[in-house]
Amino acid sequence: MNSGDYKYIWEAGDWPYWRFDLAQLASPMAEVSRAQGRLVGRLADVGLALRDQASLAALTEDVVKTSEIEGETLNVASVRSSIARRLGVDIGALAPVDRHVEGVVEMVLDATVNCNGTVTRERLFGWHAALFPTGYSGLSRINVGRWRDDANGPMQVVSGPVGRQRVHFEAPPAQQLEAATTLFLDWIDAASDVPPLIKAGLGHLWLVTLHPFDDGNGRIARAVGDLLLARAEGSPQRFYSLSAQIQRERKGYYEILERTQKGSMDVTAWLLWFFGALQSAVELAHLGLDAVLARARFWRQWAEAPMNERQVKLLNKLLDGFEGTLTTSKWAAIAKCSTDTALRDITDLVARGVLRKTAAGGRSSGYELAELAR
Repeated sequence: MNSGDYKYIWEAGDWPYWRFDLAQLASPMAEVSRAQGRLVGRLADVGLALRDQASLAALTEDVVKTSEIEGETLNVASVRSSIARRLGVDIGALAPVDRHVEGVVEMVLDATVNCNGTVTRERLFGWHAALFPTGYSGLSRINVGRWRDDANGPMQVVSGPVGRQRVHFEAPPAQQLEAATTLFLDWIDAASDVPPLIKAGLGHLWLVTLHPFDDGNGRIARAVGDLLLARAEGSPQRFYSLSAQIQRERKGYYEILERTQKGSMDVTAWLLWFFGALQSAVELAHLGLDAVLARARFWRQWAEAPMNERQVKLLNKLLDGFEGTLTTSKWAAIAKCSTDTALRDITDLVARGVLRKTAAGGRSSGYELAELAR
């Protein structure tokens, strides 16, 4: 059967038997493996505490970005606190965490830390229930912890305003899900001669194609992909975020998914895109590791310097990559103190060489880390 004989790949006569050109994929797959190896090599040279900090940074980014792809904004400090508490990483004072943040964190950590656990429908139902603890998606009540039933019509991925919506693809009917998901779940845990990195890309795509839930399918598909990546690497500890890279390439991500859904069972093009995004994610993780090492060097240098809680808090924000220019008024707002107190905090740090004034002039002076500015 040719792709012209059907509209979506799940309607193809050879569904769900994926095909790909291994010769075409060999080089990009090897590049990804080399990039992963370089990152692992660098991490082997740092202590356990710094590896934990690097993993915490990557997991925080992953949780925030997998939600951001779906248009949801999570509080970064809350996410970081939730992950740190679960992993036993000391980050000082913890930010308050709500049920929604906890749910996304639970799913991402279960997919990675427990990557070798069997993937069952009950496990996926648990992930789904964690994503929607109230039983609602926005203002709409949805089926939680079970497959969709299509009571309101077929599952379609659409965009655009009501009345002028564009259908990107339609998922298999609900009555096919029990058999389709059984085949998928058996495949995940079965021994296979498919290269593990390819299996990760296929697992992500397969779950997206099934779209088995009323909502949350993208996040769960990315979690399945992360689980298979962790298995491929033989490590439950994450040091890069594929979700963050997908968010950076969001337009291309949706375009390749749509083309794949309307193409043939040869998904070489999807896997090439997947490997490209994966390599970019791993390469950017080197920058994340640089930031972790810079933070460690900074606090080693100033370990003996007496600082109050406000100063430590604001310096850590600068080390995390403060957006914009830090001014006295911003310091006061973040530290919840008066501008006079903020100015005393800043003046003290400038006098000791921890901070310096930024080169840019203006009505309100800005400040930056002197150590990182050199």
